[in-house]
Amino acid sequence: MSELFDAVDALVASRSPLPPPAERRRLRQAHALTLDEVAAALKVRRATVGAWESGKTEPRPPEREAYARMLEQLATLYPAPEGTGAEMEDTAVPQPAPAPAAQAQSAAAAPSTPRVSPPTVSASGAPDATGADAAEESASTPPAAAVRAPAAVSRPRAERASHGTRRPGASKAAPANTPAPGGGYVHGPLLVLDADTDRQVTGYGVGGLILDVPAKSLPALIEWTLTEAQLGAEKLHGSGKDADPLLVLTEAACERYGLPATLSHEERLAGRLAEGHKAIKQLERAEWKLTKRGLGPWARIYRPAQGSRRRCVQLCIPSWHALDGRAWGHAAQLEPAELARVLGVYAQRVMTPVGSPAVTGLQLMTALNPPTRASEPDADGRRHREHRPGSLGTEAMDPAPCEAPDGHPVLADLPRFHVRGPEEKLFEEAYDWARDLTDAECMKRHLVGIDVNLAFGAAANGAVVGLASPPVHVTDPAFDPALPGSWLVDLSHVDLNRVKVGRQWRDLDGDLLPSPFTPTGRRPEGPAWYATPTVAYAVELGYDVAPVEAWVRTESGRFLDGWYKRLRDAYVATMKDLGVGEKLPPTEFLEAMDGYKSRDPELGIVVDAIKMTVKGGIGKLREKARGGGWRPGQPWPALARPTWRPDIRAAVISRARINMHRKMLHLAAATGQYPVAVLSDCAVYAADGPSPLDVLPYDAGGKTVPGSFRLGVSPGMVKHEGTQSVLWGLEVLEQLAGDGHVANLARYIKTGEVTAKDTGE
Repeated sequence: MSELFDAVDALVASRSPLPPPAERRRLRQAHALTLDEVAAALKVRRATVGAWESGKTEPRPPEREAYARMLEQLATLYPAPEGTGAEMEDTAVPQPAPAPAAQAQSAAAAPSTPRVSPPTVSASGAPDATGADAAEESASTPPAAAVRAPAAVSRPRAERASHGTRRPGASKAAPANTPAPGGGYVHGPLLVLDADTDRQVTGYGVGGLILDVPAKSLPALIEWTLTEAQLGAEKLHGSGKDADPLLVLTEAACERYGLPATLSHEERLAGRLAEGHKAIKQLERAEWKLTKRGLGPWARIYRPAQGSRRRCVQLCIPSWHALDGRAWGHAAQLEPAELARVLGVYAQRVMTPVGSPAVTGLQLMTALNPPTRASEPDADGRRHREHRPGSLGTEAMDPAPCEAPDGHPVLADLPRFHVRGPEEKLFEEAYDWARDLTDAECMKRHLVGIDVNLAFGAAANGAVVGLASPPVHVTDPAFDPALPGSWLVDLSHVDLNRVKVGRQWRDLDGDLLPSPFTPTGRRPEGPAWYATPTVAYAVELGYDVAPVEAWVRTESGRFLDGWYKRLRDAYVATMKDLGVGEKLPPTEFLEAMDGYKSRDPELGIVVDAIKMTVKGGIGKLREKARGGGWRPGQPWPALARPTWRPDIRAAVISRARINMHRKMLHLAAATGQYPVAVLSDCAVYAADGPSPLDVLPYDAGGKTVPGSFRLGVSPGMVKHEGTQSVLWGLEVLEQLAGDGHVANLARYIKTGEVTAKDTGE
């Protein structure tokens, strides 16, 4: 009889009740336990515990009973918050009985640790299973019980790594914001690699994918990635190239493959490992090559292409500071599955990262607008690469002298210490302007900051820029607003006290508005170089212009339109996942924006990275010389790129500044309200109340001043940047006053903290 009791006890233990996967993870983290600690206690692999927490697999006896016991004890210590549904028992659908062939596969796979296959994708394109890092539905969906599909069937490692991998359903539905692999690359664009104490390497991919990585050395890892891992991303343009696979190595994975977990001080200064490092020698012996930037935080390892087949793998090493906190927030501290989700969403919506967001933003321009295309067949039926109209081409070109930054080779004939003024140098930059408050503004209670969403992206949309033709010098030109270029013209006669707003002349207090023609907001004093959009705005305001000379480009087009659209869609989609949708009424929009990043901090990282991709990508168009070895007059590496185009950067920044001024002008004309400070895409107004609605007049129908600021999530619309008291503003102005300088309150309006002396430079 005791044997029967034992059998019954074993049967009950095999079905020990477990909380939902999200609750398993919450309980572990509440007790500050790592995956490695739990795995060691249960004598399983780290990735196995991760799969239990994601709902990909379920624990089996004898580990299930011990795991359930641990979770029960933790639940006593850390009760679930009310209303989360975490106290419910796991109700996953049992696995169906496998077919005879599957039974044979399972028997063959017995010695191997189970791994889950990628999730299926629904007909609508939405993923049907959560990633290993995302156990709950998106914050944009109601908190309901997760939909469950039959659990994935485990298969042998060899079969999972083969090109015939199937996609059985995973055990939990994914939120709409979790990307899933698709297209010709079954396992998606990237893997985050981690190693356990047994030196077993696990790859975490998008959509909750978990793969065994059999490679034992760095050269073998590169080979496996290109031949078996099925990683990559489809090209973004028919004439472009597929994205290279990306491997992200944790500290443990670095040590597993013979790389240091962190760089030494000397290596950090150099930005790479020393040439004689054993890992580099391993790659050289296996006939793998590195680009000129060497083996650093972002590295490319390749062999020469064979025909149209590229053989290149990108490495990203967060512990070497590949993921700069200014752009990627706390991404480098995330667990592997969570990091795979962040980078996977970015890769799906923007592109596979190839470096910093700035570098990726620049590369995205080329990926969406390739410089060449396949020609028509020649007499022998052969095709070759030819220039693709509408692109920047394959050749770098010199800028016009006025467009060149100081130290550029085209300025080599200038005296060594010559300082170029506005009549010699194009200076199109974002606003940094402020003024003292008027007596009426001092009587108000609040200072309200409003910030333009993706201002440089919105400015890039529709911008007509020069393409592959060099600049042409013209004297005494007639101004043509459709011709991109740089113009030497005197705009000091434009009087902001009387301007055209729409088709009507309006009288304003021009002293309370910044000049639209200079970044400082000061009125120009004579002839200066301006990009086409700036001169066109002077004409829009009702004034004649008479350029003295110009550098223009006869071949032009809207090169950045596709770039803007992709980044716009990425931003809007991610904000929607965070609960901030388009076309919300003003009040609902402000409520949705309140604490939006806290709803899903990982997607908050993606939003910030998208913003930096826009801003940094435009900045890279005029990348300056870096490094102590450079001397003025010498070329630097960035000049060899066709995408080194300071004229395009100037046109976009000009449009952004003009867009900002136009909105301020329309608001002033309609309401008599003037900004007290402007910093790039943020404007500060004095108001009686603390909300942007106390600055922007909306009627009962939800309409506001045409041509002015509008609240919303779309690029070009505005959000609330921050509110401080007028008393705070007066104290800051007094604290930072000096030499006639007025502190820019827009710099501090978000938090109210003044962290450094505002020099106004």
